[in-house]
Amino acid sequence: MEGIEVSTLVERLGSDEDAVRKMAVFKLQSSIGDPSFADVFIAEGGLTKLRYLTLNATGNTLAYSLTSFSRLLEVDKGWEFVNQELVKRVVELVVTHPLVNILRGAMSILVAVVSHPHTSTTRTTQPHAFGFRALRPAIAEYPQFLEMLVSRLSSADHALCTNALQLINSLMRDAITNGADHEWPKFIKRLQDLGVIRAVYGLMQGTALQDLAHPLLEFQALTKVLLRKWRDVPVELDKPEHRRALKGIHLASNPEKIPEQPENEEDGGKKKHNPEKWRRLGFESESPAWEFEDAGFLGMMDLADFVRKHEDSFQKLLLEQSTQPSEERCPIARASLAVTAILYEHFEIDKSDLEDSKGYLALDSRASIDRIFRPMILQWSKLHTAGLQAFLRLWKSTGAETADFSKVAELVRILLEAVVGGASRTKEIQEIEEELAGFDYQRLRELQMEIMELTYEDTWGHHLRQVRDELNHEALQFIKEQRIRCLLQGAWFPNIAPFKPETGPVTKGDLNRVAPPPSTYRFVRLSHNRRWLHYADFPSKASNEPSLEELPEKIDLTTVSSVVSNVSASSSSITSSTSTLHPSPLSTTRITIHGYFLPHSSPPPSSAAHAHSHSKSSSHSHAHRKEIPLLTLHPPSHTLASEWLDGLLMLLNQQPITSETNKLLKIVAGYGLKIRLLNVRFEELGGVEEREVPGREGVDEEYYYDVFGG
Repeated sequence: MEGIEVSTLVERLGSDEDAVRKMAVFKLQSSIGDPSFADVFIAEGGLTKLRYLTLNATGNTLAYSLTSFSRLLEVDKGWEFVNQELVKRVVELVVTHPLVNILRGAMSILVAVVSHPHTSTTRTTQPHAFGFRALRPAIAEYPQFLEMLVSRLSSADHALCTNALQLINSLMRDAITNGADHEWPKFIKRLQDLGVIRAVYGLMQGTALQDLAHPLLEFQALTKVLLRKWRDVPVELDKPEHRRALKGIHLASNPEKIPEQPENEEDGGKKKHNPEKWRRLGFESESPAWEFEDAGFLGMMDLADFVRKHEDSFQKLLLEQSTQPSEERCPIARASLAVTAILYEHFEIDKSDLEDSKGYLALDSRASIDRIFRPMILQWSKLHTAGLQAFLRLWKSTGAETADFSKVAELVRILLEAVVGGASRTKEIQEIEEELAGFDYQRLRELQMEIMELTYEDTWGHHLRQVRDELNHEALQFIKEQRIRCLLQGAWFPNIAPFKPETGPVTKGDLNRVAPPPSTYRFVRLSHNRRWLHYADFPSKASNEPSLEELPEKIDLTTVSSVVSNVSASSSSITSSTSTLHPSPLSTTRITIHGYFLPHSSPPPSSAAHAHSHSKSSSHSHAHRKEIPLLTLHPPSHTLASEWLDGLLMLLNQQPITSETNKLLKIVAGYGLKIRLLNVRFEELGGVEEREVPGREGVDEEYYYDVFGG
């Protein structure tokens, strides 16, 4: 834009007609963001007139003026005209003005003012003119400013919500960075009391996340900064607030119910303190301050918050534990600090803002948004309470003792990772609390074992893969021999009459009719040389199993081409071989052996309808002959079906297919791996400090080496 045009624009800003001024400032807001234009505008004296309109205009003229001034500040120009008069005027607009377009510009100016010490390229000579300090006189005059600011977060206008949250972020960041140690906690507490956490939590779970992504991510990062700052504050009992918090925890435990020590005349009649004043609350010693070394003031806040909100249950728990042996009592204070540490690690609080900002690049997809935003971090207090209650529940259900503290803490860590880490962005905190309270202990143990296996895989992956391959091969040979021995032992199979086409089509009545009991039984057994399959039909089951001489019919296994069955590969496993299948009308479990009929083999029996084939094996010598059913078996149980189907397949050097056999393979290989790991000596583990094996002095025959410390 040429200079004459800028001068004309500046001249119109000072016009006596409101319509002229409105049009001029309307055009100005679209051009003032250009630094070169801003320099010419300021040189032409336009900044003075723009400031005048900001202070005195109304309606749309005021809205355009505020937007223009905020964009001028964004390019780091015009700061010499920012003073208390301007700040007071803008704060007044935020508090009193209802129009959204005016509120947007006003909040943008305040964001620039508060953020100026962090974003300006030049060092300011007036340290109190910017930052949170610049707003304090105006906020003192309009004390409802923060309340109105938080209320704007529920506005239906997304741009207004964005500006309001940006201003809150700027105020929080400046208070944390530049505020005194006793000032920033009070300011944060005031914002929390006004409901800022609840409002932002709702925005994070809402549908307008894309429009509010950047300020919400900044608020999430600031929440991490706050938690980290509280954790870094050491607990010192000479500080009044720390002393009050610890005293509140003690008083909430209802110490009056503790039997007092009798008075001692030598002590001047003074009452003695309870020697377990702090240990009964779950601390390790009577000097609890040092136990907050890792969790800092954050750990004390979490414990105090739990005790304050659940005082009755806290007292009841202490009363119940007072009747138990000391080693069986759950150390509540230590458990609280452990849950704080688990949450701190889960949410990666030590992760820097710079690392969080990398997530901005992944905001293009809905999946990325759900992965980056973690609204549950805003429910820290409720998560800590739910986690601590889960700790207490697991302690009781597992019958844990003091020495098992770290094991229970590990279970709680896995529980929080599974429930909180697996929760979607829109999942409510009430659902999380219910899931933590009702999570099954056995399922938790399964998760722990899965994680342990993954850990082993990460550490010894290539070694374990080689060992597993060997063990899988050994397990396959072992199960193959077991299945073939089932065939060598033989088994009874009922003879079920096949469906005959001349009986007509299957009707609805046929489906509801139970199949009739078998009229005869067939006994089948594999020969000792594993080349022939002998069988014969009997009118009933004999008490003694027939010998091979009593089985005149036989099949040469070299003539078998395939084994066909309707046994499902995912059939439910039944451990008892005597459990029978539920009778199914017109449909039974069936194994059909197909092959090529030779003169010296027995004639094939009548076969049932064809079923799908699980495997095939053909030879060139039989390619010109027709494949026919040689034998059909009807196993009465899933286990027997698995034994014979997989036994026949493995006898033909094919892979097993039933779930029961595959489960056995997995079990055998798994036990083999555990046995192999038992052979690993402690001193062979690299990077582990070698421990001295204790001697036998002072022990009897009933002892063991506690090499690993429990």
